[in-house]
Amino acid sequence: MKYNPSKIESKWQRKWSKDKLYIARDTKKDKENYYLLTEFPYPSGNLHIGHWYAFSVPDIFGRYVRMRGKNVMYPIGFDSFGLPAENAAIKRDLQPEDWTNQNIKYMTGQLESMGASFDWSRKVITSHPDYYKWTQWLFIQFYKNGLVRRDNTLVNWCPSCKTVLANEQVVESKKKEGVVNVCERCGTEVQQREMIQWMLKTTKYAKELTDSLENVDWPEATKLAQKNWIGKSEGTEIEFKIKHASVAKSKENKQIFKIKVFTTRPDTLFGATYLVLSPDHKLIQNNNLEILNKEEVNKYIKKSKQKTEQQIKESRTKTGVELKGIKAVNPANNEEIPVWIADYVVSHYGTGAIMAVPAHDERDFEFAVKQGLPIREVVVPNIIDKRNPPKEGKKSKERKNVHAIVKDPNTGQYLALKWTKFDWITFPMGGIEEGEDVVTAAKREVKEETGFCNLKLIKVLEGQARAEYFAAHKDENRVSFTTAVLFELIDNTQSDISKEEKEMHEVVWIDKNKLNYQGMTHAEIDLWAQKMHSENPAYTKHGILINSGKFNGMDSEKAKWEITKYVKGEKQTNYKLHDWIISRQRYWGVPIPMIYCPNCGYKPVKEKDLPLKLPRLNDFKPTDDGKSPLAKVAKWVKTTCPHCGNEAERETDTMDTFVDSSWYFLRYSDPQNKTKPFDGSKLKKWLPVNMYIGGAEHNTMHLLYSRFFTKAMHELKLIDFDEPFASRRNHGIILGPDSQKMSKSRGNVIDPDDLVKQFGADTVRIYLAFMGPYDQGGPWSPGAINGVYRFLNRVWNLFETKHKIQNIKSKTNSKTQSNKKLEQLLHKTIKKVGEDIEEMRFNTAVSELMKLLNEIEASENQLTNTDYELFAKIIAPFAPHLADEIWHELLGRKKSIHLEKWPKYNSNLVKEHSVEFIIQINGKLRDTVELPIDSPEETVKQFALKSENVRKHMGNQQYKKAIFVPNKLINFVL
Repeated sequence: MKYNPSKIESKWQRKWSKDKLYIARDTKKDKENYYLLTEFPYPSGNLHIGHWYAFSVPDIFGRYVRMRGKNVMYPIGFDSFGLPAENAAIKRDLQPEDWTNQNIKYMTGQLESMGASFDWSRKVITSHPDYYKWTQWLFIQFYKNGLVRRDNTLVNWCPSCKTVLANEQVVESKKKEGVVNVCERCGTEVQQREMIQWMLKTTKYAKELTDSLENVDWPEATKLAQKNWIGKSEGTEIEFKIKHASVAKSKENKQIFKIKVFTTRPDTLFGATYLVLSPDHKLIQNNNLEILNKEEVNKYIKKSKQKTEQQIKESRTKTGVELKGIKAVNPANNEEIPVWIADYVVSHYGTGAIMAVPAHDERDFEFAVKQGLPIREVVVPNIIDKRNPPKEGKKSKERKNVHAIVKDPNTGQYLALKWTKFDWITFPMGGIEEGEDVVTAAKREVKEETGFCNLKLIKVLEGQARAEYFAAHKDENRVSFTTAVLFELIDNTQSDISKEEKEMHEVVWIDKNKLNYQGMTHAEIDLWAQKMHSENPAYTKHGILINSGKFNGMDSEKAKWEITKYVKGEKQTNYKLHDWIISRQRYWGVPIPMIYCPNCGYKPVKEKDLPLKLPRLNDFKPTDDGKSPLAKVAKWVKTTCPHCGNEAERETDTMDTFVDSSWYFLRYSDPQNKTKPFDGSKLKKWLPVNMYIGGAEHNTMHLLYSRFFTKAMHELKLIDFDEPFASRRNHGIILGPDSQKMSKSRGNVIDPDDLVKQFGADTVRIYLAFMGPYDQGGPWSPGAINGVYRFLNRVWNLFETKHKIQNIKSKTNSKTQSNKKLEQLLHKTIKKVGEDIEEMRFNTAVSELMKLLNEIEASENQLTNTDYELFAKIIAPFAPHLADEIWHELLGRKKSIHLEKWPKYNSNLVKEHSVEFIIQINGKLRDTVELPIDSPEETVKQFALKSENVRKHMGNQQYKKAIFVPNKLINFVL
């Protein structure tokens, strides 16, 4: 009988469904529950190969876990609200509900053809009222407990989708004019608008969202992405007094203004040379503060509102306006410094005001250079010279030094000194004399030590370096504060060098690749090399304080808190995370269950009136006025206040679709419950999710929002855990055959339905598992799937041949040397495939199965009946239809193979008894020899020297020595 996947697969899919094989009961005797979850699909109308990758490959894992004795729940549903469905319905002149439901019906059939072990009895559909009733109920619980706010805020507006976007839904795109922010859905450039919006207070849980990442088994890259998005910063709030024109003019005006700034670097306070406020800082609008250029300031504020935060961040030009007539007083030294507004400071982070330290912050430096503001260095790197460290018992001397870096533009080489008494290569260098500036000192040292006179100044490398070392030529320890100056050689004109200088060193020219710590003696050389090529010399690391009064010489880490205490600052922790704007000005979403009453304000819909159903509209197209299409339906909008009974209006915005998916994994535990979103006793049996598999694109959206929902519900005692997903693994992306992202415009889309018709679902499943590391994905290879199809045909033929041969049991039960070796390989494969599935190394697991089949065929099928059964079991998670057909039709079993246990390997058979030694001559491979494991060197040497190829390459030569690596190689050195 020929392998016929289409017949086999439809047969077993019907059988599994009829037998309810994959319906997970809440409890099973002697089985521990295991919740496997993949991100439920949006019903776009057609499964693409990426869906198959997301669902069929994790199914291998789920089937394996089930065979390992767990009671596995692998549920499925549809994330069916949102912009794509609405836009598609508009394009086709259909109702979003009709478009969505017909897609769900079609995609359900496609998903079933995959052969995945989904529990369809737990299906949830987010656009069905029996689901979104509870989305609304949860919103009301959050509202009642202070986790929802409605406020005027600056939002991301997509002019194409005509709705607000959360920050997480805005992505960067490279265009001709540079990097711009675009809508992740449609790619349209995002605008900034001020609108009143509903928000969930994600910021309340910023600390917990950061800290509890340590308690979950997630990829480090995912954890880091969330930490960066939340943006925890530990620092200090410092208060600056404000002096302004009204106080200066009027002695009677006693009002004193103060500004608090947040900084992570209080150690740099003495270097603050100006203060910057965000354009929407509340102090600017204070009428008692007499800003002399108010009109200019207001124009700037208006202009800044047109930019997105990301545009400001990416902009190379930092803009701002000084508040004329206003000064801030630095509390560290009582210095009066100017106050500016600039859009590179944002109101939602910290206090909306910063102390600007241009010497030690790159953005502050760029702004200071542009505006001509002072730059004062207060922290210098502290370098201990490892080659010439300070010596105990030697006197120490502090001095200011200069290093002169001179480049010859004709050769690209650099001027250096090779010392005669010491193994040193240095730049011309020396101390800076009293009253001398660094450029003059550098030129003087070059002339004295090398004779070169004509130099062109390129730049002073901003920022000193503090170094500690032993100066052997002076027999003393030095603490130097060194500045480097970069020159170009104009010509080779040289003056005479003194005899003393000539005896100390000779002049040499060195290549650029020698400007490092290995090539030169200077402890500071790596820092100079970096500064030579940097446009922004701000030193942002830690070091030693200078120009900081009584704190001079103190380590900057210690100085942070010493200076904080000195100026009576307060330790603070801040986060970049915003509250989550969930208002959407579109139709196809969950109606926000709030009612506005002129007397009572906003009140939630009574819980007995839930769900607040989405009305079916003839005209649901979005508008440009910032209002939802629901606002046009007077009959739906008009209602009565749930509190006082007077006339009122419904909220017309709908919820961000990410709200729907922030709790769907909980509903799977109890999807038919009509009285509450889930039953606590059922949650305890399944949650938190044991393994959640999905795309890395959800690192800072869906995953973060789901964690917020879980923490909020935990605090409200709705659930008894505070992290939703114990383990998380990300899958990669399937690219087209041209290694480009699949898209219809490129013509590189792979249709899985066509592949299933041609090869069968099992072939597609195994190819997707085999094509590369699961967390990386890769390009589709049309030719490679043929190889997988041939592999499954060979597996079928192997068992078909076994089935045909009569008396096979008597033929194979006597263990020949050949099938003993085969049995050993089988048990090694059982062990390796199991380990690979657990670590989601599906590609290497498939490779092991292919190797095993090769050996079975080469040995002329010398397997026992038991061994055949073991082989069928380990193939079962990968090719579930084929395995059940083999198990039932060819091996004569009645129950499904998927009810069998994963085979145990024989630990004695997986032990290595021999090892292949590599034989090398002068490091080149010449032969290999298989010997017992842990063979001694002399034994390996004897067998190696008997090798014909080894004798040929050695000739009459005797080896000088043999390098032996136990259980790996022997290398003869001639």
